[in-house]
Amino acid sequence: MNLHEYQGKEILSSFGVRIQRGIVAQNAQEAVAAAKQLTSETGTSWHVIKAQVHAGGRGKGGGVKLAKNLQEVEEIAGQIIGMDLVTPQTSAEGKRVHQVLVAEDVYYPGESETSEFYVSVLLNRATGRNMIMYSTEGGMDIETVAEETPHLIFTEEVDPIVGLVPFQARRIAFNLGLSGLAFKEMTKFVTALYTAYVKSDSSLFEINPVLKTSDDKIMAVDAKVTIDDNALYRHKNYVDLRDVREESAIEVEAGELGLNYVDLDGNVGCMVNGAGLAMATMDLIKQAGGEPANFLDVGGTADAARVEAAFKIILKDPAVKAILINIFGGIVRCDRVAQGVIDAYKNMGNIEVPIIVRLQGTNADVAKELIDNSGLDVLSATEFQEAADKVQEVLGK
Repeated sequence: MNLHEYQGKEILSSFGVRIQRGIVAQNAQEAVAAAKQLTSETGTSWHVIKAQVHAGGRGKGGGVKLAKNLQEVEEIAGQIIGMDLVTPQTSAEGKRVHQVLVAEDVYYPGESETSEFYVSVLLNRATGRNMIMYSTEGGMDIETVAEETPHLIFTEEVDPIVGLVPFQARRIAFNLGLSGLAFKEMTKFVTALYTAYVKSDSSLFEINPVLKTSDDKIMAVDAKVTIDDNALYRHKNYVDLRDVREESAIEVEAGELGLNYVDLDGNVGCMVNGAGLAMATMDLIKQAGGEPANFLDVGGTADAARVEAAFKIILKDPAVKAILINIFGGIVRCDRVAQGVIDAYKNMGNIEVPIIVRLQGTNADVAKELIDNSGLDVLSATEFQEAADKVQEVLGK
């Protein structure tokens, strides 16, 4: 589950991570009120207005701007709220901005120069250990840094049983070129950040930039936080942080129906039982000259109601030119799935896109006979290659 910047910062702060303080506003008037409150609490005279969407690169799209007075706060907030923000991480249509974060200005002048760093915590699946990735090149896309100056990216692997030990935090601060108070502040920051990552059951913490202020404080200026959905039962208070406006409407609807669905950009809809078979089916579609329009796992109970719900979800995508149903009958009998397809087809009326049904496993022969004798415009197959050939055939029409 992805979080907004302000939500991620709230979690970080609760574990002792220093953050750039801010207040969320839903409209320009609330933004002005937030700015006044921040000034009274922090002394800041300038404010940063940040669009709150689930996408990076907001500044490049005009979603992050500095306001030097209350009039600019109102004007900028009014411009950003309601805009369709296009960034390198959104579609061409962009994402609608419903709220902004009015944040304090932390780039104030002082005894030393400010510095920006990149710090993230994530799981290294190759080693089964958590990993802190960090760089002196904060404020930039980490992909660009990795491509152009890979020697400036450091990693620190952490044994999940032992946890982050003090010498590792000190090594991170040393590799970032810090000394004195800033060195001590960074070791505290990294330690608190790792604790927050573990105790919140997150799958990603990405702070870009981490700022060393002119008076050597270390703080999170941004926060990209992803919570592991499988751990939400342990964090009931995090469930309410979900913003479905930021998610695909089709994916949200599918989730409510108990379907595992991911929206893609292709032209062939997939209906499969089992994640592994679904991935293989997507490869099959690509080999046949098509592109998968979705990942859809109906699970082990592919009855008529579930199949019908899956059909309706797939057909909400206007780009779908064909549907491939690929079911392995291990737990579920193929003839029951076939009957479910037939019943769903009849209940929905005329389905204009071609449907290929490949059923293999228990009672596969009976299932094929049911499909072939149904009188419906449904093509049956029993082998992978046969299904691929029929996908290629219908796409070529």
